[in-house]
Amino acid sequence: MPETDTRALDPLSQTNFNLHKSHADFQWLLGPGPLRKLLSLALITRFLRAQGWRRTEDELRSAEAAVGASTPEKRSPQELPRPGTETASMWVDAVSLRSFGRRKSWLVPTQYILGLFMIYMSTQVDLLLGDGEGRGPNVVALTGTFFFFEFLAATQDIAVDGWALTMLSRENVGYASTCNSVGQTAGYFLGNVLFLALESASFCNKYLRFQPQPQGIVTLSDFLFFWGAVFLITTTLVALLKKENKELTPTKEETKGITDTYRLLFSIIKMPAVLTFCLLILTAKIGFSAADAVTGLKLVEEGVPKEHLALLAVPMVPLQIILPLIISKYTAGPQPLNTFYKAMPFRLLLGLEFAFLVWWTPTVKHEGGFPVYYYVVVLLSYALHQITLYSMYVAIMAFNAKVSDPLIGGTYMTLLNTVSNLGGNWPSTVALWLVDPLTVKECAGAQEQSCGTTVAAELCTKAGGSCVTTLDGYYVESVICVILGFGWWFLLGPKFKKLQDEGQSSWKCKRTN
Repeated sequence: MPETDTRALDPLSQTNFNLHKSHADFQWLLGPGPLRKLLSLALITRFLRAQGWRRTEDELRSAEAAVGASTPEKRSPQELPRPGTETASMWVDAVSLRSFGRRKSWLVPTQYILGLFMIYMSTQVDLLLGDGEGRGPNVVALTGTFFFFEFLAATQDIAVDGWALTMLSRENVGYASTCNSVGQTAGYFLGNVLFLALESASFCNKYLRFQPQPQGIVTLSDFLFFWGAVFLITTTLVALLKKENKELTPTKEETKGITDTYRLLFSIIKMPAVLTFCLLILTAKIGFSAADAVTGLKLVEEGVPKEHLALLAVPMVPLQIILPLIISKYTAGPQPLNTFYKAMPFRLLLGLEFAFLVWWTPTVKHEGGFPVYYYVVVLLSYALHQITLYSMYVAIMAFNAKVSDPLIGGTYMTLLNTVSNLGGNWPSTVALWLVDPLTVKECAGAQEQSCGTTVAAELCTKAGGSCVTTLDGYYVESVICVILGFGWWFLLGPKFKKLQDEGQSSWKCKRTN
């Protein structure tokens, strides 16, 4: 690792960080050293986790559809809820075998269990999903299976995040977010998009075979068995070849048990800087809620085939892998929130562009579907949206990694990331709920009738009329969200940026005897 004045690179107190130095550190990422080791470790673990559960998640969605469940929106891997993460994180930070390694004590057994469980599931998955000949999916068993998968994945995630805080030097800890997003995106692509293609009999017969076959090249059972074996092999290599640096995790920086970890968690929550961060991040994403949660549904409502929208996500995968590597040059410094702040207005304006796209969609539709140039516009809009989204996501993850105290790094990172994810999830839920109340309809073909309520709409239909939308609530919501978003950006954005200027003591855990 290059020799550096660590005081000059303190990510919380130094404000005149040299961007060229950040770029040099990024180039050093490609060379030997602890950062490269972490990149490899984090990419492998997040890639393998995405491989292990993302495909079976799609099968669960199919099972839910078979019993009438509705899954209108697909979430990204970064936003999926995980059961018991905060409780698990405190155990990960509090309990360990010091001789084996504080983080390896959880990472290695968890990945072994995941690997063995996937190999076992490869023999049971067809039975759980049903045979399609009268026997339906076992939803209860699938629910239990995914709860177990997610709990183990969350434990693994916490261990890797906590290890990153001590494996990386303070000036390079921002690269942990790069490992996170690149690894998950690569795993999602190979474990979801590529596998769906290889499992599809029609795709394989059309593009990969000379003689048609009744099934794809790869089955779900083969997939689970293969990645379960890969889990076991890579975990063994990590256990044997990667050692935790004892000097970076001295005894004074370890918790004294689960009770001490709980005390430290409560002390974190009471810190003024943490409270301010939580309050601001919980409201920062209100401006994006209509665009993120409703636009896709509206495009489908206007006649765009869902499978075509799904295919448009495929060319975005290389961009999603490259973006974090580029963005990390700016977020690995002491002021990652500058990137968040600068990207926010562009993402808000794209919300208005999305609304215009939905309004434009029915005007270009013809009997054969939609012209090629329409899909080009949708693809470019989605690409621009991904640039702004990843800029903000990587910036927040880098900031969370920088301010988290390695004393209870897993708990600290999990708390901040959970609040960040919640800040995006609750506005999306509210946005979906508000579309109908904000929509204005009138009864056409029947006098003295209205469509303001469900009962009124039924009366309109019985009177021989039909409810016609005069103002779609999506457009109203889009304008309101953008106004609220710019209001946050002007009034609270500068205060949010100032959090990165707080001294390290403002974020450090304080023990009380």
